[in-house]
Amino acid sequence: MQEKNRLEENYSQQKNWLKWGPYLSERQWGTVREDYSAHGSAWDFFPHEHARSRVYRWGEDGIAGISDDLQRLCFSVALWNGKDPILKERLFGLTGPQGNHGEDCKELYYYLDNTPTHSYMKHLYKYPISEYPYEQLVQANAQKSKEEHEFELTDTGIFDDQHYFDVVTEYAKADEEDILIKITVHNRSDQDAEATVLPQIWFRNLWSYNLLDKKPVIKSGQRNKEYDEVLLQHPELGEYYYYFQKPAHALFTENESNTEKLWNVKNNTPFVKDLFHTAVINNSFDQYSKNDEGTKFSPVYQQMIKAKSSMEIWVRISKEKLSKNPLENSFATIFSKRIKEADAFYSSIIPTTFNADETNVQRQAFAGMLWSKQYYNIDIPLWLNGDKGQPAPPETRKSGRNSQWQTLNNEDIISMPDKWEYPWYAAWDLAFHCIPLSIVDVDFAKNQLLLFLREWYMHPNGQMPAYEWAFGDVNPPVHAMSCLKIYKMEKQKTGKGDLDFLKKAFHKLTLNFTWWVNRKDANGKNVFEGGFLGLDNIGVFDRSSAIPGGGHLEQADGTSWMAMYCLNMLEMALEITKTDKSYEPMTTKFFEHFALIAESLNRMGKDWTGAWNEDEGFFYDVLALPNHEYVPLKVRSLVGLSALFASFCIDKDMMEASPEFLHRMNWFNDYLKKNKDYTIVEEKMNDKVLLSLIPKARLHRLLEAMLDENEFLSDFGIRALSKKHENGYNVQINGENFGLKYEPAESSSGLFGGNSNWRGPIWLPMNYMLIASLKELFQYYGNEFLAECPTGSGNKMNLNEIANVISQKLARLFLTDKDENRPVNGLTPLLYKDENFKDLILFYEYFHGDNGRGVGASHQTGWTGIIAELMHNKA
Repeated sequence: MQEKNRLEENYSQQKNWLKWGPYLSERQWGTVREDYSAHGSAWDFFPHEHARSRVYRWGEDGIAGISDDLQRLCFSVALWNGKDPILKERLFGLTGPQGNHGEDCKELYYYLDNTPTHSYMKHLYKYPISEYPYEQLVQANAQKSKEEHEFELTDTGIFDDQHYFDVVTEYAKADEEDILIKITVHNRSDQDAEATVLPQIWFRNLWSYNLLDKKPVIKSGQRNKEYDEVLLQHPELGEYYYYFQKPAHALFTENESNTEKLWNVKNNTPFVKDLFHTAVINNSFDQYSKNDEGTKFSPVYQQMIKAKSSMEIWVRISKEKLSKNPLENSFATIFSKRIKEADAFYSSIIPTTFNADETNVQRQAFAGMLWSKQYYNIDIPLWLNGDKGQPAPPETRKSGRNSQWQTLNNEDIISMPDKWEYPWYAAWDLAFHCIPLSIVDVDFAKNQLLLFLREWYMHPNGQMPAYEWAFGDVNPPVHAMSCLKIYKMEKQKTGKGDLDFLKKAFHKLTLNFTWWVNRKDANGKNVFEGGFLGLDNIGVFDRSSAIPGGGHLEQADGTSWMAMYCLNMLEMALEITKTDKSYEPMTTKFFEHFALIAESLNRMGKDWTGAWNEDEGFFYDVLALPNHEYVPLKVRSLVGLSALFASFCIDKDMMEASPEFLHRMNWFNDYLKKNKDYTIVEEKMNDKVLLSLIPKARLHRLLEAMLDENEFLSDFGIRALSKKHENGYNVQINGENFGLKYEPAESSSGLFGGNSNWRGPIWLPMNYMLIASLKELFQYYGNEFLAECPTGSGNKMNLNEIANVISQKLARLFLTDKDENRPVNGLTPLLYKDENFKDLILFYEYFHGDNGRGVGASHQTGWTGIIAELMHNKA
């Protein structure tokens, strides 16, 4: 199979098939990387209004774009409908302060297809024929409260009567550095409409920052009867050729800031970054047509497209100087071949039991994950101190954001949560991305996980960086879980696990584990804090800020995550010990640490109430005040359900391979029984041992809540907060009132930015964790443990069956129902009845807790893409 052969060639270093890919960001403006303000106001320092005129320092952006793996040369599609005040050169959206629910991309675009080597890629952008309503979107959302829906592009009526262009951009690699590009513009309306298309190519400006000894150049090449070409010369990248069909115009300019427009400083030349906007919109091509070189270039295609018809543009980027017409019949042949190879690749992956709708959902999920790879570059010392020859950054930044991360120096291709709303990595998101990614490209997934454990990412103290807004924030410790999961998936598929990968990960994860133990256990009781732990506003107050009453928060989820971390590390150590006995002492280290955490969560000493509430059958956070008063915060949320995550069924083979561990486990368990009246190990069953935070009786109680349709269980998965809080929950702390209520969709609170809500919606990564935990518990209990699903129904199921029910509910979010609606499209069901919309899938950040509609970032294929693995595993 050709795509698998290309993967083998790439990772054996025979060819570099991944040198070029969809690595261009969808939003570089408004990022922390480009923020050189005194007080960290990233949205204001580099706004969208500046993006077309101002040079970026750390990366580039564009629509449906590609670049090389160091983002020196970039390509993207720019458009004009003859009415907009600017070219559609990049995706527009609201900044965090502008949106009533935080930042929000206001565009319709879809990732339709992609292969792991990016040998074939397909992207769809829906461009209005009428003037794009920039100002209306800003003003209408400014008038919205947090209790109201966001005002979306579809609310403007601009897509009514199919009055839009479908712009389809496809890529096919003839070779590793020979890329064919086809842009098809469909006029979906019943009226003729003019479209202008600029397939633009440019060099990232590194010369202004003294990062290149010689400035690159794009210059006119040989003119031919059927096509034109330009030569691209870069001191590091070498030479490339850009071949294109005969255009109406050809424009050269420089990727340099328009200082006159931005800062009222006279330009040295009229050939600046935003020249294409000026030339196209003012129809002033003649004024600039004599220029025949620069660092940014585009042919310009203008055509009146008849109603229900289309135009097609072919271009090609190649390392080779091609003597024959590079856009002749072989162009179409290569595209046809790559599409067939993509179909064959996915046919070998997608289960044969899937119907057409399931296949479409899973393939678009994979496509979105592969399109969401992005070049990411930040060098903290340079970012803090500034580049030579550039204005020095404000002194305040040296003691401000991320100033404690002096060793962080990132320049890699990374799987991003969302290339517009979150165009920066998030450590715990990445752990979930890598699981479905491993189905299509296990080497990429493993390399991503190892990358974040390297010394130019991980802090010397062992902390992993969270994300660029605050590298020091604490995300849940899920890295080990992901490493272990991918190891096991590969072993199951091939019959052989990658022990070298597992050992590399294990060594570095021990450093991170030690950081957690040393930094996040305030009283040395094996009860962990951790802060918000990625769950933004799930508590009654910001868990990452100063705790009310001057106390500290002993977190049920922080403690549960750490118990899970212990078990992940224990399982890794046991697996490695099968072939390397030097790892066996680490098995007892992580087992005993887990035992101490489990005791802490379930029953502490005489001065402690514990996180478990026997009367209510649930785990809660506990606020520890300075006067030794302990206040349970009785919020029924994923915080309490997270205790399920720490479950590990140890089979006979593992125990026999580690006799020292088995002996120590038995001794320690007997010791607890005799001296503490507490046991951490369930009775052995069928030569298996279960390590879990939840004794059997408590597991029944916890599942009663989780599977109750009046609490957590919805038609589309497990909610983040119980519906029991519909009327709110409040607690008094030192005379101050704190509270929350069940909110199934957008948050009415601005807590932690207000752009993500954990007070009721369905989040796929947490559902994934619950499903995995149920399946692990089933390995031990089998049919000996049954629970009602739903609670009160009288319908008894084993834990594996319950896990499958939840998986099916999650899949229903994306699949068509009996009325041909997809719940994810809840706000625009009629739009998605349109023949040009009905098969398009958006993978939102989270989902309405009652009706399943998509909420938050619309392209968070990153961790929502975990649905691909859930569907795969169910089949």
